[in-house]
Amino acid sequence: MSNASERSITVRDLGRQDYVPLWHAMQRFTDARTESTNDEIWFTEHPPVFTMGLNAKEEHLLAPGDIPVVQIDRGGQVTFHGPGQLMIYPLLDLRRFAMGVRTLVTALEQSVVDLAADFGITAASRADAPGVYVAGDKLASVGLRIRRGCSFHGMALNVDVDLEPFSRINPCGYQGLEMTDLKRLGAGLEFQEVWPQLLPHFLHHLGLDDAKMVHGNDAVPMATSG
Repeated sequence: MSNASERSITVRDLGRQDYVPLWHAMQRFTDARTESTNDEIWFTEHPPVFTMGLNAKEEHLLAPGDIPVVQIDRGGQVTFHGPGQLMIYPLLDLRRFAMGVRTLVTALEQSVVDLAADFGITAASRADAPGVYVAGDKLASVGLRIRRGCSFHGMALNVDVDLEPFSRINPCGYQGLEMTDLKRLGAGLEFQEVWPQLLPHFLHHLGLDDAKMVHGNDAVPMATSG
């Protein structure tokens, strides 16, 4: 494994993207990457959509109404994505990090805990249920897929979200689970300010404090060597 200072990571702010095409782009990127492909982190948000993980049970989808439902290939149950929710997609070769999936989940969770602490908000992860919670309400959800030793999918952080659609499901398979977001918790951040403040925390927990960051353009990429 190379030193972080000798490595670079590509960071992309993709704006708002339809869920299914971006999911397929993550799959293509992961399948096409080689040992020399740069690791990437994608930040985005999606129009309203419910996603069902590999083992998701239909009973947790209560009343989706006019919001599309997509069966996908991450772990976990059903969740909602929508405007004002920051999606963090780490496209990482975990072998380079000598990292297992649990360590990546912890890095994602702890980055949100640290971000919340920046605003005096006490957040925590839970051993029995992935994600980040504040006083029992869920602030961020995690669902990953590992293929060929590389990660895709990632974490959904509620920044300033219409929480009503969460009442149409049992979020992450938990009946009665209440959701929250940074705005309701008093964090004075505009949506576009969140990912630049979250990113250093995430890089720290990946051990990449000194890595070179390469800012990609807004195009959704295939895998590229570099």
